[in-house]
Amino acid sequence: MAMPPRLVPLLAQFDFARERLLDRLTGPVRDSGNGIRVPATALTDEEYRWEPVAGCWSVRRRADGPGPRATLLTGDRAGAWGRDATPPPHPEPAPFTTLAWRLSHLTEMFELRTDHTAGSRSRTRDDVRIHGDAAPAVAAFAAASAAWRAMLTTVSDQDLDTVGYSSYPHGSDPEDVFADVVWWLNQELLHHGAEIALLRDLHQARTGG
Repeated sequence: MAMPPRLVPLLAQFDFARERLLDRLTGPVRDSGNGIRVPATALTDEEYRWEPVAGCWSVRRRADGPGPRATLLTGDRAGAWGRDATPPPHPEPAPFTTLAWRLSHLTEMFELRTDHTAGSRSRTRDDVRIHGDAAPAVAAFAAASAAWRAMLTTVSDQDLDTVGYSSYPHGSDPEDVFADVVWWLNQELLHHGAEIALLRDLHQARTGG
């Protein structure tokens, strides 16, 4: 099946953003922003869970319970870790979220949207494993985003125009044409990837790394 022409630039944008984020998280080099490759270090556990301000939302050991203003830890309850959350309405002002929280959020969105597009359409946030350490969290993001990308290569032009092609329950997907969902996931990757990169810069400036 030929790839729909309007999907081509969206996949190119996705690939560019995903590669830049993974390089930023793993090293040994990354794009400096102007095409020059510069040294990059792998994300450490301390940096992954770093809370730059008081009252952060993060990932936490289930035995410790949720953080400030959170009422639950979302994620696979068979795992030792969960991510700070609360049912709507969410706290205002919104809590500052750590790099771990943001990376876990991205992984969850890719895992669940892939399932609710071309899988069982039944998985929930309680099925997504939350990782307390950097290396498995980065690996989980890499796998989830790769699965989403692979699924997109099977999509037809008609699928892109189908309302509810993704049944992901934590957004407007059931009311949206799938092309809009693809665009939305790209912007989620772009803006959370930029946030994660900035948190790395701040941590390294703070520690002199």
